[in-house]
Amino acid sequence: MSTVTSRPISIVHFYFQELYARHLCRHSQFGINVAHLAALWGIWYAVYSLVYTVFHVDWLPVALAAAYLGLVGLNAPFRVCAATALFLAAFVATVVWLPALPFWVYLVMIPVCYEIQSLTHKLFTVATDMTEFNIKYPKGPALFVILLIYEVPLVLNFFLFDRKTWTA
Repeated sequence: MSTVTSRPISIVHFYFQELYARHLCRHSQFGINVAHLAALWGIWYAVYSLVYTVFHVDWLPVALAAAYLGLVGLNAPFRVCAATALFLAAFVATVVWLPALPFWVYLVMIPVCYEIQSLTHKLFTVATDMTEFNIKYPKGPALFVILLIYEVPLVLNFFLFDRKTWTA
């Protein structure tokens, strides 16, 4: 039985559980999800810290996080939104309360953390057939934006609400 709906891909509306099923095709291992969450934290930390350093406005990281949470809320289940909100609260606290690093460190962190995230696919190689998902979710701008927004909620869903799917 197919897990993919016939509804076309859309940045504004899609089925979170369907996207999560796609996520599990390459991210069913515990380690890859840990590595991805850590790498995403690093990338976000660098981006938010750059913005915070440039503008020196205390409410700006909170506003960015709130806008992001609003986007997540369009498609994610309530419990995933709540988990994402807690994640964002901890994340924003680190941006605002930790001492600032030199500007260039943030610029280096972004590609380094991205590379770490990419390399984890060589360490954690369990994967299942994605043919059906690749038809509905072809690589391109729409999928890129959807994953940019929803990767953290997908990983949080994995850790907090789907322990039965964890593999080494």
